[in-house]
Amino acid sequence: MKRRLLRSVPSSAPSPLAGGERASATALRRAARREQVLRPVHAPFIWGTLGAAFLLDLLPWGRALWVPDFLALALVFWNVHQPRRVGMAAAFAFGLLMDVHDGALLGEHALAYTLLSYGAITFHRRIRWFSVLSQCVYVLGLLLVAQLASLAVRLWVGGVSRDWWLSLSASLFGAALWPLATKFLLAPQRRPGKRDDTRPL
Repeated sequence: MKRRLLRSVPSSAPSPLAGGERASATALRRAARREQVLRPVHAPFIWGTLGAAFLLDLLPWGRALWVPDFLALALVFWNVHQPRRVGMAAAFAFGLLMDVHDGALLGEHALAYTLLSYGAITFHRRIRWFSVLSQCVYVLGLLLVAQLASLAVRLWVGGVSRDWWLSLSASLFGAALWPLATKFLLAPQRRPGKRDDTRPL
């Protein structure tokens, strides 16, 4: 009787633990397929995009609230993706240039961009862990911190208007441009090179 019962039990019954392991392995394989090995970025492209963003900020936009800080957005991007090449020193130097152009208190933009760069470099690993759309939340926080630091300097010297809170919309538009900036600035690194059958990648 015992032998019959033992024979009736299937020997290859799938356990719930094995099913969970298969699901996690499948998810990892799908994530690996979505990942793409990026090519090395060239230094002229990095500094060229930063210079182009600086020139965009120099255009006579007037007091349009929907115009973001292009240079701040470019600094955040390269601080996140290339923190060893673009650091706080570059952010401080660009901030001084913006102070000279705007005729603002010397050091206002330099302080804001330095804080922005420090936050982006500190959280660059965490930011890159999320998807591009989820990264917009972190970028919005960084841009708001930089803009509030600049407003605090103006408040200290008595140069803030009553409608100062309306200018915070520039950070919102800057965060909304993050997916487009990511796609554009990573395009040269995603460009397919010459195919080599002897290489696995």
